[in-house]
Amino acid sequence: MTKTIAILGCGWLGLPLAEALLKKGFRVHGSTTSSEKLSVLSSRGIRPFLISLSEEGIKGGIDSFLDGANILFINVPPRLRGKKRGNYVKKMWWLREAAIASKMEKIIFASSTSVYGSLEGEVTETTLPIPDTESGKQLLAAETLFKDRHDFKATIVRFGGLIGPKRHPVTFLSGRKGLSNGNHYVNLIQQSDCILVLENIILQEWWNDVFNAVYPYHPTKENYYRLAAKKREIQPPEYEHYNNRKGKKIIAHKLINVKMLTLETSIED
Repeated sequence: MTKTIAILGCGWLGLPLAEALLKKGFRVHGSTTSSEKLSVLSSRGIRPFLISLSEEGIKGGIDSFLDGANILFINVPPRLRGKKRGNYVKKMWWLREAAIASKMEKIIFASSTSVYGSLEGEVTETTLPIPDTESGKQLLAAETLFKDRHDFKATIVRFGGLIGPKRHPVTFLSGRKGLSNGNHYVNLIQQSDCILVLENIILQEWWNDVFNAVYPYHPTKENYYRLAAKKREIQPPEYEHYNNRKGKKIIAHKLINVKMLTLETSIED
């Protein structure tokens, strides 16, 4: 029987994931908050839905979006930077309740390594998260909404910094001066490897688990972004003299050492 996956958030990551799963024989329901994008999803073979989450509830055809789907991939970032302090956890609560009502079998929740906060040294999935940003705190609280449930099976994926087509942090750092974390490690992952991780969770049935998803190469930020800027022929960021802190090194221990998954795309590509 053909499986159906509902991808909430068909953007930079969700759309190419949808296309990859279509090639593997899945039916795909995809959501967007932009009416202009509905035709784009439809043209790619994705059944499109206009859905938006708020603290008061869910707008759009959430019941139809979830109907018939075996798997739900939640790919909605908190976006709580600056003065925005919305209740992301409440939005996820509404979504969880809708998933339960639809009798959803399996859920993947896209989280972030920001839940680990400013920890030092090597960080694995067994490390206790101590978030120190509003986004990290709400992501960790949202994770608990989906973990260890009897209503469905759920897997949490804590992605490192996302890089890939039209997305690289060096473009935002270019020309900046006086940065103080040049000797901290980078914890990044390519879009193609994100899709590889998600495909394996689905196809290999890696449920009721938590995974760090980060490429296993951790140069310092100063060295990495200097080379990345040179490749793109843009001005590199400038860092102050090193301090004694080296930041955290996120280890994708379960993916690499337990599941024996080989991430394929170098962050230097």
